Amino acid sequence: MTPLLKLLFKALYKGPVTEAAPDRALILELAGQIDAKAKIKLGRSLVVRAVDAGSCNGCELEIHALCNPVYDVERFGIRFAASPRHADVLLVTGTASRNMAEALRRTYDATPGPKWVVAMGDCAIDGGCFKGGYASLDGIDKVVPVDIRVPGCPPTPTELLKALLALLESVS
Repeated sequence: MTPLLKLLFKALYKGPVTEAAPDRALILELAGQIDAKAKIKLGRSLVVRAVDAGSCNGCELEIHALCNPVYDVERFGIRFAASPRHADVLLVTGTASRNMAEALRRTYDATPGPKWVVAMGDCAIDGGCFKGGYASLDGIDKVVPVDIRVPGCPPTPTELLKALLALLESVS
């Protein structure tokens, strides 16, 4: 029997290997609170611009998970924008590589105020596994001011929602 056929039979008998789904009630509560706080603080929904400043794409997968059927945060008014000119929050992933520093700075400058920066993941906070590398600036705070940090490699979508809520609660 070929290795591929063995793998196929194993998958058929054991089923897929997945992690447990997140707590649905927690997700509904967090996303609802973010929507309510955004409407109080901003008078509208929260708009996020994701910026990859030199990451491995692990954090981006978790950001994309926010829009999948499990989390579906857009139903709560949390929107992702293609342009920084429409964003309230810059959600930055990656270590801020030397080649991305200017692009990150320009993106920050193009975002209208009030604006906030979220450093998502260990790489964005302090360089993570790329810390000390020749191409790394060891964290995005070397380029733009950071308002909140979400540790993890990568942080889960639930942790990201908690951070967005904490950000909105800290805004006066």
